[in-house]
Amino acid sequence: MKKIILLLVATIFLLVTPVVAGELKVGTKASDWSFVDSDKKEFTMESWTGKVLMINYVDPDESDLNEHFNDAMKKAKDDGRLNSENYKGIGIADCAATWKPNFAIRAIAGKKAKKFKTVILFDYKAVLRTAWGLKKDTSNIIILDKNRICRAIVRGRVPDDQVAPLIQLTVDLQSK
Repeated sequence: MKKIILLLVATIFLLVTPVVAGELKVGTKASDWSFVDSDKKEFTMESWTGKVLMINYVDPDESDLNEHFNDAMKKAKDDGRLNSENYKGIGIADCAATWKPNFAIRAIAGKKAKKFKTVILFDYKAVLRTAWGLKKDTSNIIILDKNRICRAIVRGRVPDDQVAPLIQLTVDLQSK
């Protein structure tokens, strides 16, 4: 009986550990990834080497959840607080989290890309959600410094009182 329980515990540990071990946390280095945009052009984090990276990893059904935060980041960029030499904000659509067909996701992404003058990538198999321990069916905001260390992560809606501090963090990271 003890052997069965021990075997069961060991099996659960082995199955759960890879998911937990890869969870992205503040202060840890983010694992790399590779996704394509709507033109099938491949991008990785290295596509923006030397830049602070803000990633909006979002379920297309929740594409407006952090609009208040994205609008504030856009304003900071328009005001010159964030500059294109040192900062890049991108979106990654969690296509596996929605019932919407890929053509509809690309249409939504096209509007967002145009509004925010950015790149929207597509994660068709929830690779990043699984690797980084992101939440499903929501929006996740991740801020990485130039060395790809996670400096902030919000799984879900960014609280209104955290918008300004997250923008200031991003502004400050540009000069480091």
